Amino acid sequence: MSYLYLLLNLGSLSIPLIFSFHPKLKFYKKWKAIFIGILVGMCIFIPWDIIFTINGIWGFNSSYFMGITFLSLPIEEWLFFICIPYACVFTHYALLFYFPNMLLPKSYTRMISYSILSILAILSIYYYNKWYTLCNFTLAIFILLLVTRNNMQLLRSFYLTFLVMLIPFFIVNGVLTGSFIENEVVWYNNSENLNMRLFSIPIEDTVYAFTLILLNLFVMNHIQKRFNNPKN
Repeated sequence: MSYLYLLLNLGSLSIPLIFSFHPKLKFYKKWKAIFIGILVGMCIFIPWDIIFTINGIWGFNSSYFMGITFLSLPIEEWLFFICIPYACVFTHYALLFYFPNMLLPKSYTRMISYSILSILAILSIYYYNKWYTLCNFTLAIFILLLVTRNNMQLLRSFYLTFLVMLIPFFIVNGVLTGSFIENEVVWYNNSENLNMRLFSIPIEDTVYAFTLILLNLFVMNHIQKRFNNPKN
């Protein structure tokens, strides 16, 4: 089972990568923008990951990865921040390609955004002493505020596509956190989170996924606009 984490990464990437060359989707034409988005995401999430791993806020079960580490993280964890964002961004664009009217009204989008921001702010203040909860929710607040102010149109579709992405999320992250296998691939120090689980998944992980994917999409959209309007 030492290849389990690697197989989860590659399995998540395989179908989106193959269909990136679909003659109608032509997602490969967005590669430059998406890889810039992935790089920006890694610049934020990798240092956080390293610090949390070193301090025992979470860690990795050596039985499920190949044993090669870099800066305290398994190679598979580095691949996670490439494979999963790529698969999720592809899913977002594929859904919009086939369902172009998959949009929330602006008023609903604004209401949902402010509701999420309020809930995250209250929880961050109340659970300030739990590092995963605090850092996770604080970053989500910052990214959501940034997108709300600069690209509300993205949120109009993202809130809906994210609901679809939660299906593979619960499968992949469920395995990572111990569903369907004897032990978890990634373990968590529950004293640093809310100790509330969706099946085997810490509830903070849903916010983590929300922020990671939204950040990638926001950067990618910004880069694409720059490509399309080079004089701006």
